[in-house]
Amino acid sequence: MNEVQVPEVGPQEAQEMIARGALLIDVRERNEFAEARIPGARLIPLSEFMTRFTEIPQDVPVVMQCRSGRRSAQTTAFLLAQGYREVVNLGGGILAWNQQGLPVDTTPKDPSTL
Repeated sequence: MNEVQVPEVGPQEAQEMIARGALLIDVRERNEFAEARIPGARLIPLSEFMTRFTEIPQDVPVVMQCRSGRRSAQTTAFLLAQGYREVVNLGGGILAWNQQGLPVDTTPKDPSTL
């Protein structure tokens, strides 16, 4: 079985991609997203990913993100195997993003409404 090579970007490059119109998909679970999120991120929890990944358009660049980069690397590989072309993983996830001092929305949200 051939493993898909997962392209990875750091927080600065991810931020630049998002500024140029890339879609940011957060695959953490609802409770994690409710606590803190990268502004503009769209939530598709890993637990729902297999039934919802078709919501992700194939005609725009996509940055996948989770807490540390592990779950989002799995979903990036899956999307590439499904024929998505412009998908990258945010290496280090929101933890790396936060360490770089990039904006994080920590306004509490009710997970059941996400």
